[in-house]
Amino acid sequence: MKKIVLAIVAMLAMNITVAQSLEELKAEKAIKKDSIAAIQKRVDAIQGKIDAIPGWKKGAFGTIGASLSGFNNWYAKGAPNSSAGNIGVTANAFANLNQPKYFWRNSLNINLGWVKIDDKDIDTDDDSFRSATDVFTITSLYGQKLSDKFAISTLGEYRTTIIDNFNDPGYLDVGVGATWTPIADLVVVIHPLNYNFVFSNEDTVFESSLGAKIVADYTRKLGKVNFKTNLSMFQSYKSADYSNWTWTNSFGYTLWKGIGLGFEFGLRNNRQEALSYAIDNLDVGDPTPTFDSIDNDLQTYWLFGLNYSF
Repeated sequence: MKKIVLAIVAMLAMNITVAQSLEELKAEKAIKKDSIAAIQKRVDAIQGKIDAIPGWKKGAFGTIGASLSGFNNWYAKGAPNSSAGNIGVTANAFANLNQPKYFWRNSLNINLGWVKIDDKDIDTDDDSFRSATDVFTITSLYGQKLSDKFAISTLGEYRTTIIDNFNDPGYLDVGVGATWTPIADLVVVIHPLNYNFVFSNEDTVFESSLGAKIVADYTRKLGKVNFKTNLSMFQSYKSADYSNWTWTNSFGYTLWKGIGLGFEFGLRNNRQEALSYAIDNLDVGDPTPTFDSIDNDLQTYWLFGLNYSF
């Protein structure tokens, strides 16, 4: 009986000890988290001072995503003998010059994708890789500083596709106005005087016009994380049908020696492109589409894959 009592007492003591050790570890973990947060704040403050130092700041990161598949006699599929592939590549680069009286910021965004579906039982189908995503944007912003946060600026931005229809359409925005830099990594451009040049073979659909340009860009690197978000908007003074906006977001996480995981997604609204697509895919006998008759659906793309930063 005494042995049983002693065993129970020992088990209770052990449980109490384990409970105390667990609470102590949790308390220690909380202290470590607070310490890490405090260290990160100091690192961010130092990085802010580094970003404010005059001179060039350059960087780049990109993502590669790919998937390949093949089927033979897989009867559960509609095409039991087929192969498919999807390849995507993104690249984000910047080169920014910061001086006491002026700044010059340059950025490049490329997103290219190819897709193929080959039904081996159909000899006439297209078994080649075809373009899926096609985005090319280059931006240059010059500003003459009025203060640490405000500047008189001029912007040049060119957007097009490069795989299938280079410069058809192509968009060139040139304008002047003001730039606000509330923090080191955020740039907000407001140019009430901007001309949107549109280059295209379809003169009846695409048209250049005068309007206002708004750009917001936030680019940040925190340790192993690269992040960039960019919103570019043009509001035409001539007609809302000639207005457009594009919002792209890129995220990269480094795991080992610059290699990691990357994710990018983009949104776009452009009525001229929607009308051009509707006309190109018009069925025989259907009425000619107009700005009022088309469904201007939101354009989207996304890519997930391996990421490399340098």
